[in-house]
Amino acid sequence: MPETLLTQFAVASAMLVGCVLFHGIGLASLSKALRSEASIERMRHIEPLSPRGALFTLVIVLAIIVLHGLEIWAFAVLYLAVDAVHPLEEALYFSTISYSTVGYNDTHIADNWRLVGAFESILGMILLGWSTAFFFRMLGRIDTH
Repeated sequence: MPETLLTQFAVASAMLVGCVLFHGIGLASLSKALRSEASIERMRHIEPLSPRGALFTLVIVLAIIVLHGLEIWAFAVLYLAVDAVHPLEEALYFSTISYSTVGYNDTHIADNWRLVGAFESILGMILLGWSTAFFFRMLGRIDTH
């Protein structure tokens, strides 16, 4: 049975809201973990190119990649659940190219679920931008003097 445009819109909107909330909580948690008094004091004395500075940067980058990875997997699972893309490898591939806005083409997804893929692309662009802003804000905490 073909899904109505309203059904696609509702599912895509729910995923969008869920991922935005998840991403916000993830970034807030990462910020809080990095914001303790001891961390602030240490960051004031970290040389950006030192091993500690590199480790600080690596932790932020990996945490952000994990957040995005979980969001990509959530869409892949949705595609499998609604029978929009099969098998798992194709669902994960389609989700990754949609989220990253590379966008291969719509032949990987069932016609009646294409709107969800479009929403994922919009979401990915916004969340990648949000993460980039967060990343530079965190790097700004390292003393460069």
